[in-house]
Amino acid sequence: MASLTLDAVRNAGAVERRWPGDLAAALLAVGLHAGLFALLLHGWTPELKVPAASQVLATQLVSLPQPPAEPVVEPLAESPVEPAPAQVRPAEPAPDPRIEQHRLEQAELALARAEQARSEQRRREQQRQREERQRQEAERERQRQVREARQQAERARLEAEAAERARLAAEAASRQYLPIAKQPPSYPQRALDMGLQGECTVSYRVDRQGRVESPKVVGDCHPLFIRPSLAAAKTFRYQPRIVDGRAVAVPDVRNTFHYRIE
Repeated sequence: MASLTLDAVRNAGAVERRWPGDLAAALLAVGLHAGLFALLLHGWTPELKVPAASQVLATQLVSLPQPPAEPVVEPLAESPVEPAPAQVRPAEPAPDPRIEQHRLEQAELALARAEQARSEQRRREQQRQREERQRQEAERERQRQVREARQQAERARLEAEAAERARLAAEAASRQYLPIAKQPPSYPQRALDMGLQGECTVSYRVDRQGRVESPKVVGDCHPLFIRPSLAAAKTFRYQPRIVDGRAVAVPDVRNTFHYRIE
């Protein structure tokens, strides 16, 4: 048993030699192992007949050498840090007033040129818009004149066609428009004495009542036959001409009187 204790102590000494800085922990471990060993021995040993001679357990304490004290390292005294010399900036030269004045003049000149360019651009744009409006107005005026010319030409054509139809209708009507009552002209005595014969055509207008208005001689007519021809024409009566349900006058109605000696 003593040998076991010594072995434990030796082992503890070996541990102490391995970790010289943990002397107190090693001593505590040795004590704990010794107490544990005594407990186990006392609790688990069966009752044996104690021999007459008692056995004595001898223990020996071994003093372990103290570990050498670690040298105290004194901190090095910090050397004072000298402040860096302040950097002195060289004094900036004062700006030349002539250079500054020139720079300002150049800036004003550039600004004036830019404003002039913008004004010129606005002027050109306004001129372009004005020319465009004039062109559009001229085009509208040209189209209006073309339309008016076409309309006038169409109206003139229609009026000419209407006038031609009216003239043809009047001629046809005058040829077919015969009196419903008339008296023949008197043969002039002097023409009988002279043995004159001939024809005399009279033109007149028939009003809405069918009476003759404004008779006149047309073409060649002997002077001796003019008066009796006009007098005979005034005695003619016509049926009023009805157009669209209304009586209308008929212009340029003609009648030819024949003078013959039988």
